[in-house]
Amino acid sequence: MSGDSANSHLANSHLDRVRSVVADETAPARSAVAASWRRCVTLHKLDPAASLAPAILTAAELRESRERLEPLARVAQSVMERLSAAIGDLGCCVLLADARGVPLERRGAPADAEIFDRRGLRTGARWSEAHQGTNAIGACIVEERALTIHRDQHFHAQNTGLSCTAAPIFDHLGRLAAALDVSSCRETLADGLTNLLSVAVVDAARTIEALNFRRAFAEARILLSPQADRNAASLIAVDRHDLVIGATRAARLELGVTDARIAAQLPAADLLSGAGETEPQNGEPQRSELEDAERGAIRRALARANGNVTAAARLLGVSRATLHRKLGRLGLSQGPG
Repeated sequence: MSGDSANSHLANSHLDRVRSVVADETAPARSAVAASWRRCVTLHKLDPAASLAPAILTAAELRESRERLEPLARVAQSVMERLSAAIGDLGCCVLLADARGVPLERRGAPADAEIFDRRGLRTGARWSEAHQGTNAIGACIVEERALTIHRDQHFHAQNTGLSCTAAPIFDHLGRLAAALDVSSCRETLADGLTNLLSVAVVDAARTIEALNFRRAFAEARILLSPQADRNAASLIAVDRHDLVIGATRAARLELGVTDARIAAQLPAADLLSGAGETEPQNGEPQRSELEDAERGAIRRALARANGNVTAAARLLGVSRATLHRKLGRLGLSQGPG
């Protein structure tokens, strides 16, 4: 069989598989890929046989898109560089795409740049599901979770030579802001490496989230959510009154934090109460980091105010009633009014 005949056979086989899966009404419930394929056909009216290069933003549009994502993209630079250095020899490129699925930054070996450009893996290209069918960037943005789209899991037959993994990046307000993607055009990329790449991409995306959150709340105290389970992006920002002023997407999901609760002046102690305890020692639970810090601050203020609660409250920048509540909750003795 000639090369052209083999390619034609593979393309036809892929088209038949896509149509079969889309026709199976139970398939989308079992697979993210099947759900994406169905969206491509029913929602976006795409044809898996179509051979279209990704649409490219104009220079002005690309510049505007970069400006919108600038603070997050800036903190992502060093993370992308490290990730690219680790996987560059595998023939992969690292892409940072905005929430519309447009890569705004790319890192990769200069020798592979022409290959990436030819496959549309370049800045300014539209890789949303609506434009390029099922692909890691587009599907990750729709599903808001990390996904790997490996070779023939792509919707368009022309993209089945790609292997791509993407993870969502949420901003300091917990909203989807970007996607971090690693893509390879090499057919020699071992299937087993896709799992390792997925772990690396997810870890890098969470690192970018954490760095961006710390940047946005640079003047606040940053606490790790007690339910984080090693998730470096599960963070809470607390002001000098120990009120929650920000939480990452992971912390919001774990602790039920919402914009409304933050606006209503959510005490960090209420949010972390109980969950902030560490493993018991000698049969008694240890105090949380937040409680220890809060207790120390109150004791220092009371000492400076010679035990006068009103004066101590003034030093702490809280009301007298608030300080009395804190004293009672923390089990501290109350001095004269």
